[in-house]
Amino acid sequence: MVARHQRNHHGNRGTMLLFFIALLGIGIYGGTSFYNSRKIISPISEVKKKQSSIFNLLHPQKNPDTLKTAIKNQIGDAWENYSVYVVDFNSPFVMAINESTIFTAASVNKVPILAALYAEAQSGTINFDTVITLQEDDIQDYGTGSIRYDPPGTTYTIKTLARLMMQKSDNTAAYLLANYTIGLDVVQKYVNGWGMTQTDMANNKTSNTDMAILFKKIMDKKITSPALSVEMLGFLKDSDFEDRLPALLPKDAIVYHKIGTGTGTVHDVGVVVHGDTEYYIGIFTSDITDEEQASTLAAEVSKTVYDFMVR
Repeated sequence: MVARHQRNHHGNRGTMLLFFIALLGIGIYGGTSFYNSRKIISPISEVKKKQSSIFNLLHPQKNPDTLKTAIKNQIGDAWENYSVYVVDFNSPFVMAINESTIFTAASVNKVPILAALYAEAQSGTINFDTVITLQEDDIQDYGTGSIRYDPPGTTYTIKTLARLMMQKSDNTAAYLLANYTIGLDVVQKYVNGWGMTQTDMANNKTSNTDMAILFKKIMDKKITSPALSVEMLGFLKDSDFEDRLPALLPKDAIVYHKIGTGTGTVHDVGVVVHGDTEYYIGIFTSDITDEEQASTLAAEVSKTVYDFMVR
């Protein structure tokens, strides 16, 4: 009787042990399933979704067609042939009107000359302190600039020529830099390497698409070192010609740009920076009969774009 009682006692202990093991297994399985289910429907992801929805509601994506319609209505029939191109550097937003149309660049071609000059300086090929002596045949006696009034034999450093080329849009400075200091063929090689397929330096042609590419590279400091890039941007900012892109913008908006003016052409291309807003804007025209009126309208278009981009 004693032996049978002991067997029953041990049997009960074994049954209870198996029961507890089963319960533990169920608990582990249930806990794992619960954990996995919590991962799938994590409340953190739901919060992110709600935050994203609120952000999209407060900052809806801009519609390029809305801006395009506003610009076309603003220009009306004042310009027959023109291009307006806007590229947001912080989002996929692009607004394009005849962006690939090729125009006579006028002084807009001084931007690739500047960029090529600084690329050559970066490589050590050009020294900014090199002195250039003005010869009579070098003087470009037309358009903008002050060097044409200086007597032959006047000397300038390459850095001074670069500043005058951009600040005063000096044609003689551009001639000296492009033809003697760098060489137009070298400038064209750089232009091609930068992916600017519609820019012809020898024939002074370019497009909005190409200038947007170049300004993006300058802004991103992909042409030269950060220090040299800052110098280039300084020349693009300190212009004597502020009657177009910057004219109607707030004083604290920074505009890096270059105008171009020729027979029947009124251009201005550059980048506008204000707070977190940064965008390229280019305006090209041809067959213009009233330069002053075209400059005023370009300023108004620039203001329309600015108001749209910063809202």
